[in-house]
Amino acid sequence: MGAGHGHKLHFHGHSPVHRAPAHLKVLALLAFVVMVVATPKDWYPAYAGYLLVLVAVIAVSRVPVPYLLKRLVVEVPFVVFAVLLPFIATGPRIEVLGLSVSEAGLVSAGALLAKGTLGVLASLTLAATTEPHHLLAGLERLRLPHQLVQIMGFMVRYLDVVTDEMRRMRVARESRGFTARDPRHWPVVARSAGALFIRSYERGERVHLAMVARGYTGVSTTATTRETP
Repeated sequence: MGAGHGHKLHFHGHSPVHRAPAHLKVLALLAFVVMVVATPKDWYPAYAGYLLVLVAVIAVSRVPVPYLLKRLVVEVPFVVFAVLLPFIATGPRIEVLGLSVSEAGLVSAGALLAKGTLGVLASLTLAATTEPHHLLAGLERLRLPHQLVQIMGFMVRYLDVVTDEMRRMRVARESRGFTARDPRHWPVVARSAGALFIRSYERGERVHLAMVARGYTGVSTTATTRETP
């Protein structure tokens, strides 16, 4: 549903959270993340309170919970590291389910999971309730350097193009009978990644030349003109 109205992370809606100014939502996200990160590792009731606040915001936004949970897959690397942390950390050991783990590592792993999940979920909520061009306009309103805003704008605009190019390369490999099943196939995947980088770079050069030919001078007002009042 969201993909038809903008970026794939955005969920189209008309809730108060969707209508809130983008720059205020960015400030709220930054304040929330700083507060979560600054919370001591063993203050678990505070993490529960933060989660309740997030759940309330999600409920008001009317974004389906499964829609957000599917996108939490981006947190997988943090989860893997958190699972390994109790086993590789030093310090006093304790028994948990018959396994000897580091007590300090266990506490740190719990804090990492809690902080990471809260931060990612809050960011996904912002992305789901804010159109990309509104978000860019909000960042400009917060006086983020204009060049950075333009870079992010091009990244959002051409991410789907690069992803589609990657999909076509994968289909071409599989049509020739190739499937990456073990480390012996990694060199082929690496060469494909290199080819994708070169194609993306060349596409960027062509887009830049086309923009310059149309009078582009390094300044764009597209984001600011789309900001909602």
